[in-house]
Amino acid sequence: MFSGAAHIHSAEDARRLAKRRLPWMIFDYIDGAAGNETGAVRHRAALDAITLRPRILRNVDGRDMSTQIFGTTADRPFGIAPMGMCNLSGPGADLMLARLAARHSIPHGVSTVGSTPLEEIFDVSEGNAWFQLYFSGDGEGSFKLVERAKKAGYKTLVLTVDVPEVGRRPREIRHGFKMPFRIGPRQFIDFALHPRWSLTSLAAGKPQMANFTMPGYDFDRTESRARADWDTLNRLRDAWPGNLVIKGVLDVDDAVTLKDAGIDAIQVSSHGSRQLQSAPCPIAVLPQIRSALGADFPLFFDSGLRSGEDALKALSLGADFTFFGRVLQFAIAAGGEAGLNRMWDILTEELSSAMAQTGVTSIAQAKTDSLPAHR
Repeated sequence: MFSGAAHIHSAEDARRLAKRRLPWMIFDYIDGAAGNETGAVRHRAALDAITLRPRILRNVDGRDMSTQIFGTTADRPFGIAPMGMCNLSGPGADLMLARLAARHSIPHGVSTVGSTPLEEIFDVSEGNAWFQLYFSGDGEGSFKLVERAKKAGYKTLVLTVDVPEVGRRPREIRHGFKMPFRIGPRQFIDFALHPRWSLTSLAAGKPQMANFTMPGYDFDRTESRARADWDTLNRLRDAWPGNLVIKGVLDVDDAVTLKDAGIDAIQVSSHGSRQLQSAPCPIAVLPQIRSALGADFPLFFDSGLRSGEDALKALSLGADFTFFGRVLQFAIAAGGEAGLNRMWDILTEELSSAMAQTGVTSIAQAKTDSLPAHR
C-alpha cells in the first residue's frame, strides 16, 4: 500500500502527488490538453464561475446520493469515465477502478485502448462496465470489438465521436509518448529519475493494448478515425441491441439529430479538453443541449470535473449523470488503491456537503434547486 493516500484531501492534492511520483512522460500524457491548453483553462474558469444557491433551515439530515441510470440504481450520481492505458498510473489500475464500480454500483467506462482485457474488467466490475468504442480506419476492427463486447456481456456501448483525428497535445509529443508503448533513451532516463513508479510499474510488464489480441487486427493510435459518419452510426445502432451512448457532443443541432436517430443517451464532453483547443466549454453548452432535448432524455456529462461540487453544478445545469476521469488516475498514482478509495470518499463528502449547504436531500431535487434562480 502507498503512504500517499493519507495526504490526499482534494483532487489537487492527488494531482500534486501524482506529478511528483509519475515519470514526466506519463504525467503529461494523463494531464495534458490540446494546443497550449487555453481550452482547459477556459473550461475550468467557466466551472469556477458557476455559483450554487445556499439555503438555510431546511432539514437535510437524510441525504440520498443515489440515482437511476438505465433502469438501475447507482450509489452516486457520478461514475468512471473511459480512460486509455490506466495501468500507466499504477499497476492494476483498471481492476482497482472495476472493484470501485462493483462496490458502488456505478458505471465504469472501459476504453478501447484499455490496458486490461475488456472481459476481465467486466467480470471484476460485476457487470457495471460500459464499453467505449473508437471507430478507426475502415471500421472492420471496430465492429469486431463491438461483437466482442456483446459476447462478454456488456449492455451499454459508448461511441466516442469527437476524435476524427487524435488531438495535438504538445506535452506528450515533446516526451515522445507513443502507443503501443516504446522505451527509448529519453524515456529510460525519465523512468530512472522516478524509481518508485519504475520499480512497480515496469516490473509488472510492458504496458500493452489489451483489447487488440484479435487475429489480423493491430491497433494504430495514429490511424485516422475520420471515416465515421451518420451511416456508421446507423450500422452501429443496428448491430448493438443494448444501450447506445454517444460521447463527445458539444453542438445542439448534433444532439437533436442524435436523439432523432434513436440513440439512448448523449454525453456532453470535450474529451477533457484534449481534442480541440477552441471548442466551447462543455459546461456552458450543457443547459442549451438539455433545453433542446427536453427534460426526459438521458443526458450525461464529463470533462474537467474535480470535486463533488463540480458534479452538483453539472447536475443542476441539466446532466442526469456525471463522470470523473483524471482525478481518479492521479489518486491511484498518488496512493494506489487506497488513494483511489480515499479520492472517492472525498468526492462523496464534497457532494454530500454541497447538497446540505444548498438545502437538498436527493439528486432529483438537486437538479432543480441548487443553482441560483437568476441564472
